[in-house]
Amino acid sequence: MKRIAICPGSFDPITNGHLDIIERAAAIFDEVIVAVLENSSKAPLFDVEERLGLIRDVTTHLPNVSADAFGGLLVEYAAEREAATIVRGLRAVSDFEYELQIASINKKLNENVETLFMMTNSQYSFLSSSIVKEVAKYGASVSELVPEQVEIALRKKYQVSSGQ
Repeated sequence: MKRIAICPGSFDPITNGHLDIIERAAAIFDEVIVAVLENSSKAPLFDVEERLGLIRDVTTHLPNVSADAFGGLLVEYAAEREAATIVRGLRAVSDFEYELQIASINKKLNENVETLFMMTNSQYSFLSSSIVKEVAKYGASVSELVPEQVEIALRKKYQVSSGQ
């Protein structure tokens, strides 16, 4: 039986911290689905198709990783995709309390789906998509925070030249 995991999130945009978790999950599981949440209550910088494209672009070196979008309950999506594990990255203790609540309700909704918490690499412990967008918006370099393809996409969104 294939070991399938889901790495869910908004990925607006995908960062090096996200990629670190995805790469490590890909080393553990037979298949990893990077699942982009379609959330109509948020106003993302990148639409779902753009986010999926960026994820696919930066994970080409991982043959067992795919990208997909979903709406609704994550555990229902996991069941549809026959995934037994949800992988969540934790940056700090402050992330744990929220993630524990989500993992607990997911377990209550579907006892067959486990949540695996992975501590992010310490070099990314401060990193979030929100911080990346804020830095990029003002033209500062995000080259150490995101893959090159994402940096290019951010510059296009914010109309910032690479020389700034």
